[in-house]
Amino acid sequence: MTFQMVHNNINVFDLEKSVDFYKKALGMQETRRKEAADGSFVLVFLEDGVSGHQVELTWLRDRKEPYNLGDNEIHMAVATEDIEAARAFHRELGCICYENPNMGIYFISDPDGYWTEVVPAKK
Repeated sequence: MTFQMVHNNINVFDLEKSVDFYKKALGMQETRRKEAADGSFVLVFLEDGVSGHQVELTWLRDRKEPYNLGDNEIHMAVATEDIEAARAFHRELGCICYENPNMGIYFISDPDGYWTEVVPAKK
C-alpha cells in the first residue's frame, strides 16, 4: 500500500486576501473552487504548477473572528532555486516573520498568521 500527498488545508478569515497572498508571495495559482450550495463555505485549491501538491484554503461564512493559531508550530515549506532573490522579494512584501541565517532558511506569514518555511532547493 502506498500513499501520495495531495493537499494541506488551512482555514482563512478573509478568503480573497489569502488567495491574493499565496498568488503574489509564492506564485501559486487557483486550480479549482468549490462553493457550498447554501453559501456556508468556500474551498479554494492552489498549487505551484510543479509539484502537484495543493493548498486548500477554507473560508467559513459564519466565522466572525480570526483563527487562534496557538503556538503556530505547524507550517508548510517551499523550496526555491534562488533563496536570496526570494528573501529580497518577501522582505519587500513585508511578510518575513522569522529568519534563521545559520540554517539558510526563513519563514513568511500569511494574512491569517500561518507560516511557510522557505528553503533553498537541493542541488
